[in-house]
Amino acid sequence: MKILTTTSARKRIGDIVDRAKYRGEVFGIGRRDSIDAVLIGFPRFYNAALDDITNVNVYSRSFDFLEGEPDIYSASDLKKRYV
Repeated sequence: MKILTTTSARKRIGDIVDRAKYRGEVFGIGRRDSIDAVLIGFPRFYNAALDDITNVNVYSRSFDFLEGEPDIYSASDLKKRYV
């Protein structure tokens, strides 16, 4: 994640939004060495039946880094099935 000051983000907002949308980059924006907000690309698909954070997690590229990881659990490992 790239960390930007609010001043820097304000000056380059168009470029930052394009990079988040088209390249999947993530930006932390804040003041005084503190991150106050995170800018990520909006999900390509949106399901109105789900809340916003679920849409971001499911339909964005938030968890793409796990794609190459092995599946260590199966449905039989679940104690209770929710879906």
